[in-house]
Amino acid sequence: MNKTIVLIGTYNESENLAAIAGEILALRAGLDILVIDDNSPDGTGRVADALAAAHPEVSVIHRPGKLGLGTAYVAGFRRALERGYERVITMDADFSHHPRYLPGILRALETNDVVVGSRYTKGGGVENWPRHRILLSRGGSVYARLVTGMPSSDATGGFNGYRREVLEGIGIDSIRSEGYSFQVEMKFRSWKKGYRIAEIPIVFADRTRGKSKMSKRIFLEAVFMLWKIRFADRAAPQTPPPHGG
Repeated sequence: MNKTIVLIGTYNESENLAAIAGEILALRAGLDILVIDDNSPDGTGRVADALAAAHPEVSVIHRPGKLGLGTAYVAGFRRALERGYERVITMDADFSHHPRYLPGILRALETNDVVVGSRYTKGGGVENWPRHRILLSRGGSVYARLVTGMPSSDATGGFNGYRREVLEGIGIDSIRSEGYSFQVEMKFRSWKKGYRIAEIPIVFADRTRGKSKMSKRIFLEAVFMLWKIRFADRAAPQTPPPHGG
């Protein structure tokens, strides 16, 4: 078994999954893949099963319905910890998070506990986004930073790497967020626990196949969940963790 696993949460990604899994495996970087599929009506689960049958590095969790990105990743984290993985990386299936950045995340995880693939640090960026989406995304990260006090250039980004010690230390089973605020909550909890966090630049390219999962409900959940995360932190005792080696 490899020491690092890549989690890919999917809902209607049949057009993208085989291609991105192929590029990850082609890196020959010692990466396993876990697909967490929310009963996609377009057959993504069947694509994932075919990949798992053809490649021992690939495994699948099938969930009964669309239960949210955050809960998908928590399920993936549990599986990764149960199977003894030392590093876990989260990424999207649609090539907005390109596999070419995975070796850089792995290198950064050698000396850091959390690695954030950032669109907004020096050298990062976005491609093929309309202006309103850029403003919404940048505004979301600024809003998250203001509410939480966390010094992150890309608090909402989903291309992230975690060492095992972080997932064990922050208490993944107590994560409150179901949608995209999950990304902020994971970074916030890691920061408050004192884990070493590094950012590396990525260029985020808008998907060319399939549809975005962002909705008004998900956006509003993220807006209000940040305050819940912040106020819950005020009541919680903080104990600095031992750093991973």
